[in-house]
Amino acid sequence: MKASGQEVIIVMIEDDEGHARLIEKNIRRAGVHNEIVPFTLGGKALDYVLGESRDGLANRDRYLLVLLDLNLPDMSGIDILQQIKGNEHSHAIPVVVLTTTDDEREIQKCYDLGANVYITKPVDYEGFATAIRNLGLFFSVIQVP
Repeated sequence: MKASGQEVIIVMIEDDEGHARLIEKNIRRAGVHNEIVPFTLGGKALDYVLGESRDGLANRDRYLLVLLDLNLPDMSGIDILQQIKGNEHSHAIPVVVLTTTDDEREIQKCYDLGANVYITKPVDYEGFATAIRNLGLFFSVIQVP
């Protein structure tokens, strides 16, 4: 997956190690070999995506795609989404919300804040594995701005 000739870095913000391994395994199985930078804490992920000053200038020379779980131990994924999409330097970063939450109001709020895709993680393993395989296929054909 490339953007303007540069490799896209996948930033995975997921606190469940089992889910993170499954996500990466199925992305690789779909033929996507981009670097995946994993985070279990939202604050650390925001430092990476926006820079420690949170000005968003850290992204000038790199292309990112964010996989975002909404249920993190240190902060809400909604807050992370709001900070990424609310920043003039990072608002164009594609964000895929990948979470177990299927509340219609929360889904709508994510789209209102600028989420590009919202995927509900099925609780059962087979359903989750299928959803992640489909996500990997999606990544293999997506064009990142």
